[in-house]
Amino acid sequence: MLQSLQTLSNGIALITCAMAIGASWVASIASPNCSFDKLTGARADTHVRELLYRTATPIAGMLLVSGALFLLATSWIAGTVALVSCFGFFSTRMMLAPKEGKNPKGVRTRRKEQRGSSVMLSLMFTVAAVAAVVLGLFGL
Repeated sequence: MLQSLQTLSNGIALITCAMAIGASWVASIASPNCSFDKLTGARADTHVRELLYRTATPIAGMLLVSGALFLLATSWIAGTVALVSCFGFFSTRMMLAPKEGKNPKGVRTRRKEQRGSSVMLSLMFTVAAVAAVVLGLFGL
């Protein structure tokens, strides 16, 4: 019975991790390409930042569930990688959090650099989630 529970949790973990990978791909690759094709530069930049901010929490949640299920299925390495990926997506959200108040006089915020960094982090942690799926397939 325990073996069937481990197999079931590993399968559900693979599904949730694959959903997170797909959502991350749409949020960091597909949608920004469409935004920069159809909108002006400033509007596309704002749209991509907002999209990454709004999708980071559900993606992190899916990876959290996936990591917990991998650990339940005794795929220790896959679970750890999925949980690190979860933390990475949540840190992306924290980087793009809306500003509170005004900056001190003379200090400028570069929002384009934040977008670029958060897209890079999203892609990097998407690759980590792919690694978690591969490790989970082999039960590592």
